[in-house]
Amino acid sequence: MLTKTLIRIFARDLQKLKTEIRAYNREENLWLFNKDIANSAGNLCLHIVGNLNHFIGATLGSTGYLRQRDLEFSLKNVPEAELLKQIDDTILMVEIALKKLSNEDLEKPYPIVVFKEPMTTEYFLVHLTTHLTYHLGQINYHRRLLDS
Repeated sequence: MLTKTLIRIFARDLQKLKTEIRAYNREENLWLFNKDIANSAGNLCLHIVGNLNHFIGATLGSTGYLRQRDLEFSLKNVPEAELLKQIDDTILMVEIALKKLSNEDLEKPYPIVVFKEPMTTEYFLVHLTTHLTYHLGQINYHRRLLDS
């Protein structure tokens, strides 16, 4: 079933996010940016967590999570330990929410319109995995460029 695969992929890539966050030589470097790199690794981490908690947790899992997307990019200097905790909480939330979905649920339209046209829940969940990996790659690049 696709949900088992998605749970494994989200867990794998969120664990990799933890590895990237821990790999910074100096914690304050998580928050660096420059004219060529507009988003810090810390803000991208907050964005990934907020995105998944909104689109999977609140929308599919009824967690009650209230997203504050602007804070994902404006908060600074959140301690590394807090980022790691948020990632761990997100891994658990994704597993719980996705385990509740049936194959029929995946074929239904995703409950909210995100890209100006309806799509299936399956399609959007696959999109969310690629969104996560896109930003994970940005964080890896950020670390290699700015964490010297």
